[in-house]
Amino acid sequence: MNITSETTGELQILTVHAQRIDAVAAIQFKDAVRELTADQETAVVLDLSQVDFIDSSGLGAIVASMKHLGKDRPLHLAGLKPIVAKVFALTRMERVFRIFSSPMEAVQIDQARSA
Repeated sequence: MNITSETTGELQILTVHAQRIDAVAAIQFKDAVRELTADQETAVVLDLSQVDFIDSSGLGAIVASMKHLGKDRPLHLAGLKPIVAKVFALTRMERVFRIFSSPMEAVQIDQARSA
């Protein structure tokens, strides 16, 4: 799975370059997130703007990634398409994650909070 990373201010932004996070991709997703976040200490924003579909395995992989980061490193979500957002709403996971309309919104709110 292709996931890129960039650090902006106090946030590490992981962009998922895939249309699906499903049972086939879940293990690769978790491994990639663990590898990319291993040497960081910042909060993480997962940019899902290119993801068109997520199933329960994909959702589980995102939750596992959040747990891997621990309580001191929150995992936020950004750029959810309506179908993906619906999965988070139906499972009530929108209560677990802070969801931003875009990674840029997350960066702006973080910068305003730090100022």
